[in-house]
Amino acid sequence: MSQPLNADAFREACAQFATGVAIATITAPDGSPHGLTISSFTSVSLHPPLILVCIDYGCTILPYFQNNSHFAVNILNDAQRDLSVRFAMQPEGRFEGVEWRSGLSGAPLIEDALAQFECAVHNMLEAGDHIVLIGRVLKVLSNRGRPLLYFDRAYRTL
Repeated sequence: MSQPLNADAFREACAQFATGVAIATITAPDGSPHGLTISSFTSVSLHPPLILVCIDYGCTILPYFQNNSHFAVNILNDAQRDLSVRFAMQPEGRFEGVEWRSGLSGAPLIEDALAQFECAVHNMLEAGDHIVLIGRVLKVLSNRGRPLLYFDRAYRTL
């Protein structure tokens, strides 16, 4: 069904794209871990290995991403829904009680994630109300499991 283009129609159409769920993580200058739930993740290039994530300008931890040379992306499995909700909703203390370790650059890697990408910032682009953060992948880890999915404004599993 065709609708006039407005924010609600755009949001509704985007909700029809099934996507995986991930947590982008960063370490602040004081060494504290920070992260947020993202669904805007994609591979960009194989040579060199590049990925991208999009972060809203309204995100309170965006300055950490803008002022850091490294970050990580943790792809969640279907048993990590609570982590997704926590990192999307909880304003502070998102890492309290979460099992994680520091990656090569210090960026937090969440235990039991389906995949982990450790990245150096390659480029940042302004795009509407978001920053597109492109990372050069330095190291990956992948595990077997089932992904946590998001479709039509709800969590799904395979």
